[in-house]
Amino acid sequence: MADRTDSPSAPPPAAPPGGSPGSTGYLDRRTLRRGSAGPLLLTGLGVAYVVSGDFSGWNFGLAQGGFGGLAVAAALMGLMYTCMVFALAELAAILPTAGGGYGFARRALGPWGGFLTGTAILIEYVLAPAAISLFIGDYVESLHLFGLTSSWPVYLACFVLFIGIHLWGVGEALRFSFVVTGVAVAALIVFAVGAFTDFDAARLHDIPADPHAFGSSSWLPFGLLGIWAAFPFGMWFFLGVEGVPLAAEETRDPARTLPRAMATSMGILLVLALVTFLASTGAGGADAMKDAGNPLVAALQPDGHPTTLGRIVNYAGLAGLVASFFSLIYAGSRQLFALSRAGYLPRFLSLTSRRKAPWLGLLVPGTLGFALAAASGDGARMLNVAVFGATISYALMSLSHIVLRRREPGLARPYRTPGGTVTSTVAFLLACSALVATFLVDVTAALIALGVYAVAAAYFALYSRHRLVASAPEEEFAALARAEAELARD
Repeated sequence: MADRTDSPSAPPPAAPPGGSPGSTGYLDRRTLRRGSAGPLLLTGLGVAYVVSGDFSGWNFGLAQGGFGGLAVAAALMGLMYTCMVFALAELAAILPTAGGGYGFARRALGPWGGFLTGTAILIEYVLAPAAISLFIGDYVESLHLFGLTSSWPVYLACFVLFIGIHLWGVGEALRFSFVVTGVAVAALIVFAVGAFTDFDAARLHDIPADPHAFGSSSWLPFGLLGIWAAFPFGMWFFLGVEGVPLAAEETRDPARTLPRAMATSMGILLVLALVTFLASTGAGGADAMKDAGNPLVAALQPDGHPTTLGRIVNYAGLAGLVASFFSLIYAGSRQLFALSRAGYLPRFLSLTSRRKAPWLGLLVPGTLGFALAAASGDGARMLNVAVFGATISYALMSLSHIVLRRREPGLARPYRTPGGTVTSTVAFLLACSALVATFLVDVTAALIALGVYAVAAAYFALYSRHRLVASAPEEEFAALARAEAELARD
């Protein structure tokens, strides 16, 4: 049976709350606040998604590839993200809606492509905040804040407080995120200045080489395969920046603003990744950094004695975690909102409040994230699941750019990707390589993500693909493509 947007003769679906899918009332109760974000706030949002990854997580890649292996992996992942951001900037200028990656894939790859892309993005943006809430709890405990320990009351407080700010309004939420992100970035700069004063190049390759690993050396202690195994950790310097287009419906002049903000935020992240990686490894040593839960602080106090600068960076690390947690909740709510509005997920999830916030799109993933954090307590595993979902979405979004360039060369493109399909092809190939690399790091996490994917695909195949909402912006965009193709054939 064809989906509702492809079959004019299909019977109308049951009316959801707020009107029938084709009525004005349906979309009136599912609108976001327009014009709340400009280029500065969007740039801050792009950095906020990622900045916590500079404070911790990336360093575990040293245990997979050593300094040389992680350096090559981070460089390749930086190339992947740069190419993908340029491709997404073009797609976002063509289709500036809250659907983001789902909307791009919907036009290029059809309903199944849109659903699989949107589901992969949701896996990333539900699991990552859950994991980060655990890391926030660890920081709160290590800093002895109010005598709290890393436990469910801390995780609950994170979700309640920061979802509450999002419910207050998108403008207020993005300004809060911008300020916290600014604190974290300033701390990274201060850290780098302090760490470089104790830099020693010999510490970069102090991990003993494995003589049994093919191609091993002091720079590649775990051999050539270590480069590939370090891919997921190289991603942590950039994971999440692709979420900027999800703010499209709340952006002023999105066709112009989104590409500029995405390119600027990516440039900032590349600089921060390079500086953080070199400064911390050169000051603390690769061997000491590879297992450190708080690598930046460990790099500043290798003898274990607290320092003033170490304390400052420690508090700033908490700010970085808050910034990423806060912004990822935002991204997840917008992706859920768009999928629900178009009927891929239950339609009631896209209802918005009087302040134009998708309140159920915030509360439902937040509740799920808190439950996962409280029940699991395994932040690393949840992040690995999130990375698996992210790599699937990267491959599909890059493929969408390639398909649209070849199938619809005449489509109006306010912004064009430098290098065209060569750029998106590089992103696609590297995303596929990163997807396979997740199995080298955590097979269980990859299988969990595949299990979630299977359940979601069954729901779509058996139920929601027959109940899509033709009036949703992303679906209208796809319908326009079909109409243009039919006119061209006639």
